[in-house]
Amino acid sequence: MAPTLASQLELPCGAVLPNRIAKAAMTEGMATPDGRPTRELERLYGIWSDGGAGMLLSGNIIVDRDHLERPGNVVIEREPDADMKAQLASWAKAATRGGNHFWAQVSHGGRQTQRLVNPHPKSSSDVQLALPGGQFGKPQPLTKNEIADLVDRWAIAARACQEAGFTGVQVHGAHGYLISQFLSPRVNLRTDEYGGSLENRARFLLQIVEAVRAAVGPSFPISVKLNSADFQKGGFDFGDSLQVVQWLEAASVDLIEISGGTYEQPKLLGVAGQEAEEPQNIAPSTASREAYFVDFAKAMQAEVSVPLMVTGGFRTRAAMEQALESGAADVIGLGRPMCLDTQAPAQLLAGAGQLARYEDNLDLLPGWLGFLRRFQAMKAINGFAGIYWFYEQLWLLGHEGRVDHDLSVFKAFRIVDARNKRIMKARQRLG
Repeated sequence: MAPTLASQLELPCGAVLPNRIAKAAMTEGMATPDGRPTRELERLYGIWSDGGAGMLLSGNIIVDRDHLERPGNVVIEREPDADMKAQLASWAKAATRGGNHFWAQVSHGGRQTQRLVNPHPKSSSDVQLALPGGQFGKPQPLTKNEIADLVDRWAIAARACQEAGFTGVQVHGAHGYLISQFLSPRVNLRTDEYGGSLENRARFLLQIVEAVRAAVGPSFPISVKLNSADFQKGGFDFGDSLQVVQWLEAASVDLIEISGGTYEQPKLLGVAGQEAEEPQNIAPSTASREAYFVDFAKAMQAEVSVPLMVTGGFRTRAAMEQALESGAADVIGLGRPMCLDTQAPAQLLAGAGQLARYEDNLDLLPGWLGFLRRFQAMKAINGFAGIYWFYEQLWLLGHEGRVDHDLSVFKAFRIVDARNKRIMKARQRLG
């Protein structure tokens, strides 16, 4: 029988997901200025745990406090102290109270670290982000010793989360963050064993997976989030992605989440990029169907047997069931719907046919200002302002247990921007 949303999924390591719906990773920005989990994070994930998803993914847990994805990330860069262990355990307990899995997404911002966090971030090489506004500094290439240290940090973070009660870990290798920067021939210009051929560019990722597996043992789920493509000319493409998936399968990865894009070309977020997309030899339904990456995953599934998770754009039960039945996906990831409809998984499992698309009505440039959307830079700013609206909904859920459907995009943008600056000032005071 074809799997349904309610079907269990046994992973290669032996762990079992109770159903096929996952809360996708979404950045929360609710940690303390020094990167510790808070009661607000516990409240947020407790609410999601009550919502019926078989698995919850955390937002970015960062392995280097100088390379945050955003202010307010949780940070595990060394063996945690007793207080941190207790805080992680409390977070994990709240996030698994519904009997679901809770996996830690472990990451490093690399060159996508904002200048207010680090004006001189580290990356695979010194290729700077091609974005207007000066928000990101020119990166410095990592040394081999620094690369080895980061591999150890991923393993330390994974083991710390396992000991705290998380039930799995995801290595974030997508969206233009550090691992993705190594994978991309456009960004990785190294001439040593970490640059050049795809095998060399994938070496950092595969070393991380090997170290994490050694740290957590054979029965603990390891996932990797990987771009199907960067959607940029000369970047990481679908052929590269398929080869890396095959290597990851051989390296005992239990689930691969298919995504796509970078800050320069943020495909998953529905935000306009800075250049035309690189054409891909994938069915045109990828561009028109509600699930962005289904066709990429289906093409991969024909070549590998490792379970695949697809996130991005799902809003109808019919499309989710079709993806499962066709073999294009083994797990369906939900992101933005979970910002407001926290019971969405339970509703789908009970037979609901459709989820709301809140992003369709988010616009920083209403009325006569709408003409500014003709300009590429303003189109991108408008898109990112909409993302801030979702950020603020998560903040309200974590702090007050509610959402605000009437919140204006402009107000959310101002609130989140001001909060990020306050967090960074507090962080600087801590040294």
